[in-house]
Amino acid sequence: MLFNNLLSAVAVSALVSSVVGTSSRNSALPKRPHVEAAPYGTGKAFPKSPARSRKDFCYVNAGKGKNVDDAPGILKAFKKCNKGGTIVLDQKYSIASPLDLTWLSHVDVIITGEVNFKSDPYYWADHSFKYDFQNMSSFWKIGGKDINIYGDLTKGASLLDGHGQAYWEEMAVNKTLLRPILLTIEDAHGLTMSNLRMRNPPNWFNIIINSTDVLISDLDLEAKSLNGVKIANSDGWDTYRSDRIVIQDSVINNTDDCVSFKPNSTNVVVQNLVCNGSHGISVGSLGQYKGETDIVENLYIYNISMSNASDGARIKVWPGVETAFQDLLNGGGGLGRVRNVTYDTFHHENNDNAITITQCYGQKNQTLCNEFPANLTIEDVTMKNFWGTVSTKYDPRAGSLVCSAPDRCSNIVAEDIRVQVPSKKPPVYDCQNIDTSTLDITCRDPTSARDTTNG
Repeated sequence: MLFNNLLSAVAVSALVSSVVGTSSRNSALPKRPHVEAAPYGTGKAFPKSPARSRKDFCYVNAGKGKNVDDAPGILKAFKKCNKGGTIVLDQKYSIASPLDLTWLSHVDVIITGEVNFKSDPYYWADHSFKYDFQNMSSFWKIGGKDINIYGDLTKGASLLDGHGQAYWEEMAVNKTLLRPILLTIEDAHGLTMSNLRMRNPPNWFNIIINSTDVLISDLDLEAKSLNGVKIANSDGWDTYRSDRIVIQDSVINNTDDCVSFKPNSTNVVVQNLVCNGSHGISVGSLGQYKGETDIVENLYIYNISMSNASDGARIKVWPGVETAFQDLLNGGGGLGRVRNVTYDTFHHENNDNAITITQCYGQKNQTLCNEFPANLTIEDVTMKNFWGTVSTKYDPRAGSLVCSAPDRCSNIVAEDIRVQVPSKKPPVYDCQNIDTSTLDITCRDPTSARDTTNG
């Protein structure tokens, strides 16, 4: 054991023995991009980030061999160049152990190489960071104050890769496998992330937790199965217990929510996204945990191009009774509200539903939901400037706005909704327990059971 520890110490020393970069190496680095929220912001100026020291550049030399773990070397570089320096990841790295980087301060992180997470489902099931909410776990977590993470999309690489294929295949035989999120931003206050590629997360791509003033821009996300195995989850971004978040100017190809606003997400702007294959831009799911209060309010979703998705604009709330949905996803009975949410300028191409509002998430029995209405209310929601075409799946129906009781939804507005159905028939929407006088759509009573595949 002592011999192995000595070897590990020598290996880490080699990885960081030349962390202070030379001027010639520094000259090849991209400059920190000027990233600002546009055209909309959260209502408060983003914290200023001063220039970093021109001397403190920490490079990490990637290890060699099959069983290498670059996590210790990366950790040492972050410690060395924290508080005013720049960490550079410009090689091909393998991360085989969890990394806690939630203590950063006044630091830039340049990723022009590749950060690959070891494909070992059961190692990570045991050793990843765990969270109670929805059985989340994570490879690594980044947080602190005044952090800029960026790459260079013009030169390839600048990549975070979760190598999710092995996890998706294992999910076919083990539905309860805990799978890590590719990147967790936790307790971050004043963080930008831009110009990066993210590929194949075992679970969600990103979660932003307990954070304020986070700006995400110019990211390229893709989850792709090599052999037709179903990709499990793969949300693009989830926000949770966070305030003043902007996600913008990015492309997402995935199989679950493009963006999801989890409990206690406030003052969030999502704008200028191209989403393909997803479950839409989703508020929720909310009200999952009995006795917990979920507040989601002040959201502005602008200029979205959504294609080949199950839903476009979506709000999903659990019913007032506990219910089982999936092996690791069940709940209902939680409290709270959704308030002041706007979806503005939304293009649809081959989405099953242009608009979905449900307070019966996870429950197949709509009658039971009506008997036990959601304890979480939905109010002051506007959807406007929608156009395009939905898929043939429910033609001529183009969406569904179903609340569990008349007093659970109020001031729901739909205006300038020009979404068509493939048959060229007049599009209709299932509407129930909702004031239709503020809806610029043709409503009908629900005529068939809901498709509960996605909740």
